[in-house]
Amino acid sequence: MSNPQDDNEISAVTPAQMARLADHGIYASATELDPDAVNLALALVATLKGEATSALLPPELQRLTEQVRAKATFGFPRIDSNGVELSAFTIKLNDDEPRPVVIVPAGWTPLGWTIFAYLYLQLAQRGYHVLAYTPRGIGLTYPLIGGGHRDAFFTSGGTIDVAGPKDWADGSTVIDYAQQHLAPSKIAFLGESYGSGISQLVAAKDPADRVDAVVAFSTWGNLATSLYDNDTRHLAAVDALVNFTGGPEERKFDAATRELLADFRAGRNLDTVVAWGTERAPAEYAQVTNDRNIPTFFSNTWHETLFPVNQVAEHFERLTVPKHLNLWIGDHAAPEGAGLSIPWSGPNLPVEEALAWLDHHVLGASNGVPEWPSVHNQIMFTYRTETDPETGQNVITEPAVREPASSWSEVTTSTEDWYLTSVGSDSRDGGLAQEAETGWKREFTAGELTDATAVDAIIATGQAEWKGNPKAYATDKFDRQHLAVWTTGPLDATANGAARRIRGVPQLRLAVRSGSAASVTIVAYLFDVSADNTARIITHEPLTLTNLTAGEDHTVTWRLQAAGYDLAAGHRLMLVVNSKDALYSDALTDAGVDSGTTTVTSVDGVAARLRLPLG
Repeated sequence: MSNPQDDNEISAVTPAQMARLADHGIYASATELDPDAVNLALALVATLKGEATSALLPPELQRLTEQVRAKATFGFPRIDSNGVELSAFTIKLNDDEPRPVVIVPAGWTPLGWTIFAYLYLQLAQRGYHVLAYTPRGIGLTYPLIGGGHRDAFFTSGGTIDVAGPKDWADGSTVIDYAQQHLAPSKIAFLGESYGSGISQLVAAKDPADRVDAVVAFSTWGNLATSLYDNDTRHLAAVDALVNFTGGPEERKFDAATRELLADFRAGRNLDTVVAWGTERAPAEYAQVTNDRNIPTFFSNTWHETLFPVNQVAEHFERLTVPKHLNLWIGDHAAPEGAGLSIPWSGPNLPVEEALAWLDHHVLGASNGVPEWPSVHNQIMFTYRTETDPETGQNVITEPAVREPASSWSEVTTSTEDWYLTSVGSDSRDGGLAQEAETGWKREFTAGELTDATAVDAIIATGQAEWKGNPKAYATDKFDRQHLAVWTTGPLDATANGAARRIRGVPQLRLAVRSGSAASVTIVAYLFDVSADNTARIITHEPLTLTNLTAGEDHTVTWRLQAAGYDLAAGHRLMLVVNSKDALYSDALTDAGVDSGTTTVTSVDGVAARLRLPLG
């Protein structure tokens, strides 16, 4: 990425660029922002700073900056927090009426606070002071010829604490600054991704209990289980984050954190890793949040690859404060990204509803928020689309169905058991039936990646889902040598029109036998298969079994990630189990072994079973 401190490299933003970003999102990959998104953010900030030497913004966006400037003062302070300087941006409304402040810790992004400059203008227009800041250690750092480094203006000092105690203390220092310079009537925190975890933790940890509300986009409830669950490490997520800080790992993290990251990658000292992640889990402080009665708004996705959905839902359910949970189609940051960063990118319900939540709980607006359902789920791929003849991509013409619920536990109203059987409609595969069958086994060679995968790429696959283009899987290409498959027959419509309304957390039970390895990883995927044998993924989850005795059956039950999915009439459910997914660690690689034999079986008394949540 070129040096954005050089204004000569910031070019004028065109409406066409903004429209493209609205369609494709602000990420070029999990570890790179789209260059147009970088240019837009920096052009907007240069204009706010009064440093643009020519018109950089389209007329409508230029007018917005002038409207806010006419009633507010912009500031670009460096906030000292125990010797570490935090880069920050403020909008102070100039009238004498007491106003609340929205504090926005930046997400885990090399652009720091600048990437959401459009959000700050929106907040000011609604009547809020704004204080955005880059958490310590985050932001672009450039190597200098001859040695040394230089930080961008939006980069904060120090090293990254990964939402740890230093970040909590920084948040309280930022509140001190807001109280001194903005004199707010109330204080809210709003964050996306990294900023959302920090927001929740500062609200629970601020010694003076000064946070009045929290909005958490693409957030986590438990960082430990987000990164390591079912004895499986979420390696791709951690690698993506480490590569997205804005500088070299040895500069961005202190020695202790680098050692912990090395342990995580190597699969050693994992108890220490879990304790480290648990300390950074808002779920650990749910009772404090309840005692402080902090209204909290969550917005997440079903196919979240960085902070999987189950741990957020569990945290949400433990809270007794005024609360709201939206779950959307897609992956991390896809639903809200454009609404936070791309001006006039079209209606963005994730952001609009979050701001309405703040308006009620912080501004005191009477806007119907208290009557909202506690949970509002978007049902996967129920949108209607048309194909754009120029791009070949689908365009959403009718939004996906959303379903309300009074609590997370009420999303699932019943369950249905599907038993894994020896033979299915395809002679290569097993079946899913409603009568138990034991005594069979299915073997595959472990150690190879297959076409059954959770995503093609973190963020990008989910962004396509959000925009109407979910990944299509050719199930005929699933290599049965390296995976096992069980499928239902075509399912008839029920009274509500769908063949099945999957709502909640599926559960899988089966027996596993290792040929020779002491540890085995299995990854389960649930697919929706149409008549032409193409499929869409419903959900998945990995599991690693350790301390196995070769040749002995080990029965295990685990939960897949939650889903809100309508299976169309005539479609089939397909369960796939393989040994390896690019998102995760796997036991054979950890052991330095190329391949092995994994057997899935069903034993007397605990028949292999998929328990499907329905609603």
